Amino acid sequence: MTSIIAAGVTIPAAMGLATRVEAQTPQSGGTLKYGMAAGSTTDSLDPATYENDFSVMTGFSYGNALTEVGPDGILRAELAESFEPRESGAVWAFKLRPGVEFHNGKSLTPEDVIASINYHRGENSTSAAKGILNPVVDITKEGEDTVVFTLDGPNADFPYVVSDYHLLILPSENGEIDPTAGIGTGGYIIENYEPGVRLISSKNPNYFKEGAAHFDGIELLSIIDVTARQNALMSGEVNAAERLDPKTVALVARNPAIEILEKTGYLHYTFPMRLDTPPFDNFDLRMALKLAINRDELVEKVLLGHGAVGNDHPISPAVPFHAEGLNQRTYDPDEARSYYEKSGHSGPIQLSTSDAAFAGAVDAAQLIQASAAAAGIEIEVVREPADGYWSNVWNKKGWCACYWSGRPTQDWMYTSAYTDDTEWNDTAWRNTEAADRFNELVVAARSELDEAKRAEMYFETQQLIHEDGGAIVPMFANYIMGLGEGLAHGEEVAANWANDGNKATERWWFES
Repeated sequence: MTSIIAAGVTIPAAMGLATRVEAQTPQSGGTLKYGMAAGSTTDSLDPATYENDFSVMTGFSYGNALTEVGPDGILRAELAESFEPRESGAVWAFKLRPGVEFHNGKSLTPEDVIASINYHRGENSTSAAKGILNPVVDITKEGEDTVVFTLDGPNADFPYVVSDYHLLILPSENGEIDPTAGIGTGGYIIENYEPGVRLISSKNPNYFKEGAAHFDGIELLSIIDVTARQNALMSGEVNAAERLDPKTVALVARNPAIEILEKTGYLHYTFPMRLDTPPFDNFDLRMALKLAINRDELVEKVLLGHGAVGNDHPISPAVPFHAEGLNQRTYDPDEARSYYEKSGHSGPIQLSTSDAAFAGAVDAAQLIQASAAAAGIEIEVVREPADGYWSNVWNKKGWCACYWSGRPTQDWMYTSAYTDDTEWNDTAWRNTEAADRFNELVVAARSELDEAKRAEMYFETQQLIHEDGGAIVPMFANYIMGLGEGLAHGEEVAANWANDGNKATERWWFES
């Protein structure tokens, strides 16, 4: 106040500025209760299995990776103090931050990093991160504080890869980790974990990050039903809730005690068709379904304008090398009918859905059913149970509703969900001529340092998915979160995932 007044600012204006500064200054204390839109009884503390926001938020509350995407969207060191490329990016060296301790008192060492990463790389590994680590040829220790990754070729994006939420660094013993122990370096220590129900954790008094993890404790609650989740926010049962329903968010916003926080990032809603499950192995049938979907109607009626039309590939306009000039697919029932007749298929096509996939997924499936009917295509909407949806339906049934939070780079997105070697290739897009070409391009683009050539390669990759792939990507959705009275956050909020990059537990605080 004194400094501001001395600069010639009037007292009322100075008080206003001081109030805003105070509101943005993190305070310590309180217990954060967060209503999550995901969670399943089949969840595990094993980072290799994380597949929803509840698991990711859990992981980031008790653990850390070598790097992280900051609230400003810029990559920064986390457990690593610094990192540098060698041999034109074919080798990356990460110097570890000194003085970091795990919850069990063990000091962080290069051996912990090597064991944690190798856990996902093992020959028999079923980790969802195995695909993104395939370029890693070797991991070695250099001195007492440095880990060196040798890749199969230059990879400018590799520091992004090791920020992946599966790649938490856990304590090792004799070269092995216990992936389900829930012991990490994070800001909170797990007290109670009930899969699909709740996580209760207390503050880590020895957290290495200054100005982070402000709450005395946190409680994550799985509230999959969107109405129940919003009611919990409105009643004060939770302090925050994610993935509010676009249909009712305006009503929630009328409550003066609630802040609606909306971020546009990489989130997209999809309807993956598995090529290893008939009839989706038929190119003409896939094309018929892509043309039979009214994307504008889905954005208007499901997202209520809180998003944008997609183009049957996963790359958001916010991601570098987005294929802006790619022809936008539009609803064309006549052309859809032509492809459908050419496919030779007859009878109903099952589409599995649940609002566990995303708020409005059932409505979206019914809209798809109606728009396809105009093309002579019969779709049977199958409403699946919310509990176990991600373990029993997604990545198993032939056609279903799904959401992807997206990734900051194309290579990361592709190696998470589209390359032929990833566990999460939920379209089973493999072994077609286009898929083979796509996989070649992903490898080539990864090591291409000429940005113009890289842009050409990434344009073609998006075109190949758009034309031949099994992914129907009709819309990119905004993250819509609700914050209760007294809950505060920084001026910048990350949009790489929901909930401030799923790090709200360490980045947010209660105002005093």
